Amino acid sequence: MRILSGIQPTGVLHIGNYFGMMRQAIALQNEGEAFYFIADYHALTSVRDPDVLRENVRRIALDFLAAGLDPERAALFKQSDVPQVTELTWILSTVAPMGLLERAHSYKDKLARGMSPMVGLFSYPVLMAADILIYDSDVVPVGKDQKQHIEMTRDLAGKMNEQFGQIFKLPEPRIQAATEAVPGLDGQKMSKSYGNTIDIFGEEKETRKRVMSIVTDSTPVEKPKDPSRSTITQLYSLFASKSELEEMHSRFKKGGTGYGDFKKQLFEKLWEYFLPMRKRRQEILADKLYIDNVLAKGAKRANEVADQVMARVRKAVGLR
Repeated sequence: MRILSGIQPTGVLHIGNYFGMMRQAIALQNEGEAFYFIADYHALTSVRDPDVLRENVRRIALDFLAAGLDPERAALFKQSDVPQVTELTWILSTVAPMGLLERAHSYKDKLARGMSPMVGLFSYPVLMAADILIYDSDVVPVGKDQKQHIEMTRDLAGKMNEQFGQIFKLPEPRIQAATEAVPGLDGQKMSKSYGNTIDIFGEEKETRKRVMSIVTDSTPVEKPKDPSRSTITQLYSLFASKSELEEMHSRFKKGGTGYGDFKKQLFEKLWEYFLPMRKRRQEILADKLYIDNVLAKGAKRANEVADQVMARVRKAVGLR
């Protein structure tokens, strides 16, 4: 089984990224052959500073490795180190129906948030399909909001297979229901776009400040509180055991404890959870060549597979 996933280097990784994608991807490296790419082509639609983009790419690689990605089990590489993906994007675009792309939820959402209607944003699903298909991927771990893109990938692969013969596998999404949406500080989905994130490897003072800024209602300290509607308990459930979560729920319902105390409890649990990863991160930073070597090794493996797939595609469509 070949597993494929990617993440955009558009900023500092937060706990929504970790529980929504990273943790699942790292676990899957033990189930099959894993290919994980840093989507720097995709990031060009929003990151305009080349130095920032390069810095973000290295930070993503560092954080993934610190979080437990094993380069002996999973290929970690930059999307742009496999330029064949852009060739496949063009070939797929020659069969991609406009109506299919016009139905993309992500494009509509980005326009609604004020982004300019660029061709790169509109054709994002075609590049994503190329990312997946060029490695003969079997499984793609995604969040619920990305499921449509996998369906679109399958549609494009199906159209190619109908016209040119059996070229592509049809990948399957792997969605982890327990982490469909990690709430941010304001209760909305945690997202850099909303400015409501908690960074995985933020400084202690800043991380504590962000946790203490979680939006709550005005229920007095002495009154019972509803744990089912609290961002605090939702986030705490990501780090705590079942018994610890039940204990917090009980204290919410009992009353007599303020939201500030619950936030402190959440911070302590969050900080403890990522402690081993912070230590591993410092070890990686001490070896100045480690990240470069990992990315080079991953790119070599990715290119070997991409070359095989593109040879098959070119022959099928008549380019070779």
